[in-house]
Amino acid sequence: MTAKIHPSAIVSAKAQLGANVEIGAFSIIGDEVKIGDGTVIKSHVVIEGDVSIGKNNEIFPFVTIGLAPQDMKFRGEKSRVVIGDNNSIREHVTIHLGTQDGEMLTKIGSNCLLMVGAHIAHDCTVGNHVILANNATLAGHVQLGDHVVIGGLSALHQFVRVGAGAMIGGMSGVEHDVIPNGLVMGERASLAGLNLIGMKRRGVSREDIHALRNFFKKAFTESKKDGEKSFSARVEEISKEFESQAVHEVVSFVKSESSRSFCQPKDKISNPE
Repeated sequence: MTAKIHPSAIVSAKAQLGANVEIGAFSIIGDEVKIGDGTVIKSHVVIEGDVSIGKNNEIFPFVTIGLAPQDMKFRGEKSRVVIGDNNSIREHVTIHLGTQDGEMLTKIGSNCLLMVGAHIAHDCTVGNHVILANNATLAGHVQLGDHVVIGGLSALHQFVRVGAGAMIGGMSGVEHDVIPNGLVMGERASLAGLNLIGMKRRGVSREDIHALRNFFKKAFTESKKDGEKSFSARVEEISKEFESQAVHEVVSFVKSESSRSFCQPKDKISNPE
């Protein structure tokens, strides 16, 4: 079946539309746009620039994808947006092109839910099964792992990394990297514990959860008394006590290159035991 296009929509003859694509009233689809089979674009959506969208996505009214980034250094360089499959992109979401200071690419995985007003800035990388609640904001170059949840009205500083399975509480300002399965919250977010509910929902084993809780306590609370070693060195040393994939993910995340420091707990954490 060919694409179903409302008569009021403006769709470039150069755009590549898959089978069973639907484009609603007053939407605008540019020359370089590629849309996969079964994707539904509702009314008043604007998609321009070099944008590739996968299969079976649902894009709601007033979404804009592929417009110029909010970066004063941008001079129209050739850059892209790539979006995977089975995503729900709700009203007023904005997703911008990449820049030459990144990899010229803004990328979103599959099976994500981007709620009303969420913003994904230039050069961000968003994993699979990610949820951005209403008005969650990612500044440039932010990296989100798989299964990350960002609470409503939260904002992430540019270049922040959030490890797989982590959760950001609503109305949080995140300036530092968040470890995999971490739980952070606050006006200037601190590490409040582990995202235990998220791990249980994803079927992480009890053994891995138990190991990660013990590792967390040693690495983020007890080790704070040892000021002689760097945080990365302490984490690597403590990890030798654990044979756990969940612990290994945190250690790999801490050891990988980043321009940001790490979210640390305040004196009280929500689930240390």
